[in-house]
Amino acid sequence: MTDAANLPADLRGKVIVVTGAGGGIGKEIALASARAGAQVVVNDIGGDVAGEGRDASPAQEVIAEIKEAGGQAVISPDSVSDWDGAQRIIETALDTFGRIDGVVNNAGILRDKYFHKMDPADFEAVVQVHLMGSFYVSRAAATHFRGQQSGAYVHMTSTSGLIGNFGQSNYSAAKLGVAGLSRSIALDMERFNIRSNCISPFAWSRMIGSIPTDTPEQQARVEKLKKMGPENIAPVAVYLLSDAASEVSGQIFAVRRNEVFLMSQSRPIRSIHNSDGWTPDTLAERLVPAFKTDLYPLERSPDVFSWDPI
Repeated sequence: MTDAANLPADLRGKVIVVTGAGGGIGKEIALASARAGAQVVVNDIGGDVAGEGRDASPAQEVIAEIKEAGGQAVISPDSVSDWDGAQRIIETALDTFGRIDGVVNNAGILRDKYFHKMDPADFEAVVQVHLMGSFYVSRAAATHFRGQQSGAYVHMTSTSGLIGNFGQSNYSAAKLGVAGLSRSIALDMERFNIRSNCISPFAWSRMIGSIPTDTPEQQARVEKLKKMGPENIAPVAVYLLSDAASEVSGQIFAVRRNEVFLMSQSRPIRSIHNSDGWTPDTLAERLVPAFKTDLYPLERSPDVFSWDPI
């Protein structure tokens, strides 16, 4: 068996699909994948942050940049939020380059509102793009990955889901769902030499640019985020897509400027036992005293990642 540590972290000979690749993190991953030797499917509908509208020019500009540097790329204008569209995204890779080796599920939208003001349509739209879109595109590639006994998925999750944030119940639910989806893909498809991992990115992008800046604290936070460019995320994605990461699957990595974090996943941390079973009264008597020091506070992502990035 080849030692993964001795394998190059490049993508020569591989075909990679990057969704939401017309700008921000997706664009940087598409460019980095091409520099690493991959043939790239640049998928983007060219919509706004809320998912409205269509414009092919951002994706075309990314393709032009790849080709100017000597790489190969093709556009895919289909929406990840549609099952048939997801099939066409993967078919574009097969029809143009003859195979598919990696999928980066990066496409996303934001429709932030406090939960008590959240409309069902806004909740469903965000879940449809982030979670259902990740499922649709991943599932479309799965048959081909299984047939060739290889493949790699990189999904974008978020600390908004892993930890929490204000005004993002739709986004948080979708992104935590993506983490569960990735873990299940990793478990189900390990036998076929297929890997699945998540990146939780900290990076300035058009979506992050929609954060309110009504207070000095919010303005200071945004200024810090502006220092974290999407180009810092791309090397981790390329590594996870490469054969050098053949031993890495089912993991969640947060990436913040020059920092890479391995994120925890839910495991039991404390327990209580009662040989006679539990009643509401006995739980009221014993649960909080037993668990109080380990109950999770209502923190947001900025509370946990409270120091300046390196």
